[in-house]
Amino acid sequence: MADAIQPGTEGQSAWRDSVPETTATDLENLLGTGISAAQEQLERNGGFLPFALTVQNDGEVRLVAVSPADAPEGTDADFDADTMISDLQALLRQIRADFRAAAVVCDILLVEEDSDAIHVAAEHRDGSVFAAVLPYAANTAGRTFEFGELGADDNEATIWVD
Repeated sequence: MADAIQPGTEGQSAWRDSVPETTATDLENLLGTGISAAQEQLERNGGFLPFALTVQNDGEVRLVAVSPADAPEGTDADFDADTMISDLQALLRQIRADFRAAAVVCDILLVEEDSDAIHVAAEHRDGSVFAAVLPYAANTAGRTFEFGELGADDNEATIWVD
């Protein structure tokens, strides 16, 4: 079973000691970049489509996107986020030899908290995985957002699986 990362928690130093430094750096880089990019899109557009980030074998971070999938008939949605996430994961599995870590970033609903959240699910080719959520709410004044506390979430490998 892969190590679970809990960034920003008391167990973080123990987690960092349990994985190679380059793995921790890659995954933390993906988390920070994913959260920042999603926040920027929220502020600019009021929402964002699912996307992925990779840490290439040479260390460069790249954005990976797929075309929006049509929303199922009978829904008010503009696109089908679940299909887009599945497409991103399938694409990442196909090209995984080109990178050493990846994260899928999407917008989710935290049902128990009745809050939207940015969700980042990351994994490394060495088997380390983590997910984090950042709750947010639109301000009543318009296109500004208030963000809650970053928290760890459960995640399973989807890219380095056979």
